[in-house]
Amino acid sequence: MLVSIAVTGLIAIPFGNPKFIDRAIILELTFIALSVLIWKGYHKALYACIPLAALIIIGNSLAPPHVNLMMTFSKPLNAIVLILGGYVLQIVLIYSSLRAILNIRSKRLTTSA
Repeated sequence: MLVSIAVTGLIAIPFGNPKFIDRAIILELTFIALSVLIWKGYHKALYACIPLAALIIIGNSLAPPHVNLMMTFSKPLNAIVLILGGYVLQIVLIYSSLRAILNIRSKRLTTSA
């Protein structure tokens, strides 16, 4: 899921506002770092995914240009990428992170019992 979000973000960066490119790159690097950490087995990184995804959803909802873009579809490709990367994939990230955390916890409980 994290890789999908990073790829979507990399596609979206050229379409975004150039004055926010530094923040967009930092955000994409964060998703890539989390992907690598989880791939290497650091499951604690899953806990960072949930608030990060929630922050992105809230930020997109509070940004007037984003809301206007989604409501008017004045730039259809931008709107689709924003909805997909900023909401759909973030919700799936929250769900999959919670699910993975619960699976890890249940495995620990069954092996310790």
